[in-house]
Amino acid sequence: MSSNDAQGMAPLAELRGASKRYGATMALEGLDFRVGRGEIVALLGPNGAGKTTALGLLNGRLSADSGRVSLLGGDPRDWRVRQRLGVMLQEARLPDQLRVGEYLQLFASHYPEPRPIDEVLALTGLEALVSRRHDALSGGEQRRLQFALAIIGRPALLLVDEPTVGLDIEARQRFWQLIRRLRGEGLAMVLTTHYLDEADALADRIVVIGSGRVLAEGTPAGIKARAAGKRLRFRSALPLAEIAALSGLDAVKMEQGVVEARSHAPEAALRQLLMRDPQLAELEVLPLKLDDAFLVLTADAARHKEAA
Repeated sequence: MSSNDAQGMAPLAELRGASKRYGATMALEGLDFRVGRGEIVALLGPNGAGKTTALGLLNGRLSADSGRVSLLGGDPRDWRVRQRLGVMLQEARLPDQLRVGEYLQLFASHYPEPRPIDEVLALTGLEALVSRRHDALSGGEQRRLQFALAIIGRPALLLVDEPTVGLDIEARQRFWQLIRRLRGEGLAMVLTTHYLDEADALADRIVVIGSGRVLAEGTPAGIKARAAGKRLRFRSALPLAEIAALSGLDAVKMEQGVVEARSHAPEAALRQLLMRDPQLAELEVLPLKLDDAFLVLTADAARHKEAA
């Protein structure tokens, strides 16, 4: 539950018991999901988990087979409601003939109080590209243009699908800074990303879904704590294959002589290691990274589904 819900404020967007089927495939199955005012929510899950379908319901592109979908207090299929929504999809098909400035002018004309074009150009670092055609932009520049088009209408809520795909590290960092600035202005956001460090850095709350259902929900720290286990780092004279065969250790790897592993039973694993290698050195017991927690939660969900 978000802090906004706890304070009795209606969420900006909500899926309540939402289900969606494509033929024999159940994309969403009774999904509950909400976004509070000024909140950044990261929606995570493996491919096929239902993330894109959930965004499609929120932006009005799709209709739920059952359940309730609410956007900014109204129906997302109503164009007047969608005027307060910004959307940046992973795949956008923009005609190549128009120039950056022409796109911004065109999109600004659809909103009653758009951001000034010069302001949007400065925010997204597109000032030098204002006269360049879309087909002359690099992949990263096209992503920046797509984001500029998503924010030009001063949305109350932004839906962003894999925003930094194709960007280098420096460009991703600049994008993160921009997101934090917009959030400081009160903008709420739903973010899907395969870069789990991105969710860890930006999100107030993370919702992990799989097979169309919520697997876990909470702050990044809470998600990591919920996936029981630790990371172990150490140096050992034991062969890596022998270490990997020990019970309680997962995802064992070695880099520059340092072994790193996940463990759902770190105390038992350490006892086995010390019995076999009393000279174990440089031992660190660390909390799980968000990447590790995500893998643990989705693997547990898959096992439960198979058992059912």
